[in-house]
Amino acid sequence: MRTLSTPSPALICPPNLPGFQNGRGSSTSSSSITGETVAMVHSPPPTRLTHPLIRLASRPQKEQASIERLPDHAMVQVFSFLPTNQLCRCARVCRRWYNLAWDPRLWRTIRLTGETINVDRALKVLTRRLCQDTPNVCLMLETVSVSGCRRLTDRGLYTIAQCCPELRRLEVSGCYNISNEAVFDVVSLCPNLEHLDVSGCSKVTCISLTREASIKLSPLHGKQISIRYLDMTDCFVLEDEGLHTIAAHCTQLTHLYLRRCVRLTDEGLRYLMIYCASIKELSVSDCRFVSDFGLREIAKLESRLRYLSIAHCGRVTDVGIRYVAKYCGKLRYLNARGCEGITDHGLEYLAKNCAKLKSLDIGKCPLVSDTGLECLALNCFNLKRLSLKSCESITGQGLQIVAANCFDLQMLNVQDCEVSVEALRFVKRHCKRCVIEHTNPAFF
Repeated sequence: MRTLSTPSPALICPPNLPGFQNGRGSSTSSSSITGETVAMVHSPPPTRLTHPLIRLASRPQKEQASIERLPDHAMVQVFSFLPTNQLCRCARVCRRWYNLAWDPRLWRTIRLTGETINVDRALKVLTRRLCQDTPNVCLMLETVSVSGCRRLTDRGLYTIAQCCPELRRLEVSGCYNISNEAVFDVVSLCPNLEHLDVSGCSKVTCISLTREASIKLSPLHGKQISIRYLDMTDCFVLEDEGLHTIAAHCTQLTHLYLRRCVRLTDEGLRYLMIYCASIKELSVSDCRFVSDFGLREIAKLESRLRYLSIAHCGRVTDVGIRYVAKYCGKLRYLNARGCEGITDHGLEYLAKNCAKLKSLDIGKCPLVSDTGLECLALNCFNLKRLSLKSCESITGQGLQIVAANCFDLQMLNVQDCEVSVEALRFVKRHCKRCVIEHTNPAFF
């Protein structure tokens, strides 16, 4: 493999397939590769099409000339719809395409997928090419998405941290080989980073600045990170102390997802509310140690909170729901599925205080009955999505009251509920756009 002065990566070039010689060969989709996938570096293609497969697939001259007559700006527009690996292949067709494919406007985003791709090397080759006109930095690159690339390691994140100072969005979900140190480097060297998805990265236990970055910051600047969106779903080892550090550094958070962070408790939520007063969306689903005391802390967000998921938080009861309903009057979405301590009283308090509720999931809440549904229907006229899955006390009468008052209902889940076919038909007549999920074989 050789590197020339103007390298161009072909990200999907399996070295052992027939027709691949000296770094040249046919384009092959990443989904068809069973062996190791590597990033190759090669020289700019000649002006004329010399690739053997392209010659075999050539069309009459008139058909070939049609795309060549497109002006450069139109070609760049066409290229803008291509994923990263296909854009790299286009750069191999001819010299004109090579120059157009590396137009800086096309490289605001790098998106790589596939479990076999050598993503560390791909990122190194791509950033090297993008840094050609601005040595050592990719000034145009704002988004890097490598979710599901399981071979990503700290080395790949170090490359991003060093070369992408203007990065605003990083998605590395499911990349379980990355560690805290690499994430710290990214957030320290990319001051404009606003969106970070590390869901499924089981080794990530915290989000913070590196020690060197903290020392360099002036006291007036503080030790803050500009992240607004943070997804740490399935970061199983995250604990209260780690959440404390995250809250202290990421004070501008508006969207935070902590699904299945099973070690978190109410104490962690208390830390969160001290520093992050701007949170609009919060999920602590399946955090089994979160209780009514945690919801009391969450209620301090008051009217700023619009989205809350507490699904399968078994320690939550009507008391916690009352806290949220009393202070978070602008709540639009609530997922309380599996919170078996919620009854009609909690639902009534919620309906009367959060009248603008649009989506509610109270599935697997056996103590909720038609009485609670009636109160919900008479107060929340804007309700669009309602899930009552496995609510044993719900009957067709409650559904009819909902349908008669919530005309904008678009989704209703009554799976495993004892409701009659007549009640389902009543819902369908009154809510024309409603999709009903059910388990009644007589209704279709």
